[in-house]
Amino acid sequence: MPSERSAWLRSLARLAVLLVVAGAIGLAIGRPWPMLALASLGALAWQQWKLRNLLLQLLARRRADLPGGSGVWDEIDRLLHRSQADMRAQKRRLLDMLRAYRAAAAALPDAVLVLDRNSQRILWFNDAATRLLGLRYPRDIDASLGDRLQPLPVAHWLSSGRNAEPLSDMPSPVDPDIRLNLRLIPYSDELWLLVARDVSKLMRLEHMRRDFVANVSHELRTPLTVVHGYLDMLDPVEQPEWAPILHEMRRQSQRMTQLVEDLLTLSRLEAQDALADESVPMAPLLATLGREAQALSQNRHVITVEDDAQVDLWGSQRELHSAFSNLVSNAVRYTPEGGSIDIRFARDAGGGAVLSVQDSGYGIPAAHLPRITERFYRVSTSRSRESGGTGLGLAIAKHVLSLHQARLEIASEVGRGSRFSCHFGPERVYLRSPRDLAIT
Repeated sequence: MPSERSAWLRSLARLAVLLVVAGAIGLAIGRPWPMLALASLGALAWQQWKLRNLLLQLLARRRADLPGGSGVWDEIDRLLHRSQADMRAQKRRLLDMLRAYRAAAAALPDAVLVLDRNSQRILWFNDAATRLLGLRYPRDIDASLGDRLQPLPVAHWLSSGRNAEPLSDMPSPVDPDIRLNLRLIPYSDELWLLVARDVSKLMRLEHMRRDFVANVSHELRTPLTVVHGYLDMLDPVEQPEWAPILHEMRRQSQRMTQLVEDLLTLSRLEAQDALADESVPMAPLLATLGREAQALSQNRHVITVEDDAQVDLWGSQRELHSAFSNLVSNAVRYTPEGGSIDIRFARDAGGGAVLSVQDSGYGIPAAHLPRITERFYRVSTSRSRESGGTGLGLAIAKHVLSLHQARLEIASEVGRGSRFSCHFGPERVYLRSPRDLAIT
């Protein structure tokens, strides 16, 4: 800033000296004004010439060396030169960052595609998209994604936009043995990011785990049946001191049998993609759930059953009964004596239906809620052992609801109880016939 001001002052001083000299010459010859006018025109011409040189330098390619001189135009030229040099350096940095990001995206093992939101056309994709999705550059640039990924059902999926759920276990268009997980990420108003991940190894491991659990569970049935048979043959009357031992052995063998049955049920559910739909009358099913709760409670709780929906469901009666029964039995097990359990079936605002099981039990800490439906997950190991649960009830309920395109919501507060709600969409609901309404 001081150098700019000094350059400006030097230019003004030169102009003043020029005008004084011109005035002195004019006085000497007796004509001061014409000389002053000529001097002013000369100064303006000189400034115009410097300005022309500056503009030519800006339009032409910049020279590597900084301009010399100490005038105001030279100082402006130096400032512009430095500003352009800074802009060029910033552009180089941005280009280097862009190249690094593109190289990182190209090196990802997952297929990454940039899509236009409105037209759903492919704007860019990395190398893994060629291997996993069969895309080719530049053939598939600006092509429709739905056309290129046939027969995958991505057109309807993309129409969901920000609400699109990930597509799991989808066959690759290149090789059906390659299983993909597709995820849509809307990261701007105009652009979407589609990420396709190869989950073939994970799916194979999952199938191996399912087969292992199913096979082991089947193999355990026979020895457990033998153990039950011999325990039933033993009479504690002949050996009274054996009575507590036999009682505990029977209790633990029954628990083991229930665990095996739950594992087999879970394996069967995981192996299914859909269930055959049938009419599920909810009034008798709710009455059955109430009786089961009373039998398990043995009059230790206040149990109420409310049927406010006046609708029935489409689905598998066997599987729905299993899911609802697990929720009810959990409520009874984890509610202290004297507590209350409310089983309620009602409509929701979206035209669907909700079956909820609410208790006044111990409650579940918020930190455990995200994992409560995992198999064998325990909030309290000692309390679960005392209650006799297998740790698979909620996992079974979640899988049954998933096969019915329904969802399980859990709300709980420590010391105030829990509420487990099964939400069914309108497509799973139909009005009861007048005969069924008369029965209920």
